[in-house]
Amino acid sequence: MEIAFYLCGLVAVLTTLRVITHTNPVHALLYLIVSVLSIAGVFFSLGAYFAGALEIIVYAGAIMVLFVFVVMMLNLGNATVKQERDWLQPSLWIGTGIVSLLLLLVMVYAIMTANDQGIDGTVIDTKAVGISLFGPYVLAVEFASMLLLAGLVVAFHVGHEERQGEALSNRDANKEEHV
Repeated sequence: MEIAFYLCGLVAVLTTLRVITHTNPVHALLYLIVSVLSIAGVFFSLGAYFAGALEIIVYAGAIMVLFVFVVMMLNLGNATVKQERDWLQPSLWIGTGIVSLLLLLVMVYAIMTANDQGIDGTVIDTKAVGISLFGPYVLAVEFASMLLLAGLVVAFHVGHEERQGEALSNRDANKEEHV
């Protein structure tokens, strides 16, 4: 179990550093997803299955999909198309695929060999978490949802800002439709 903990922690640190240093936002988001999955592996190796499952479902599933849609909505243009074609070469993505496969195997190993002796305390079920979130912490949940909505609205307005080259091509397209 310690090996799974340290390996998932190492992957989380390395991919988080790659998120910070990467220039392409789509690739940075993909590294962020791997980082979140490796943090879930840390939770699984510690015996906190509920926290690991929430990490995967909430962060890797919902919030990362929202981030990917926002980045896609920003429409970064044709500059990223060449870079995307370069990334499709197997020599560049095979390392990331092997690391992701290794992370998956470590997470499966951590789940299969867990003995539930790592964390002492009371078991908290889903109902208790829901009551806490929508009871005393309902204001924090609402603020977080408003913050995400505000970020989405800002990304929408930034993404639909007319650029000089795009404005001319849109006018030309409208003229061709009327002819």
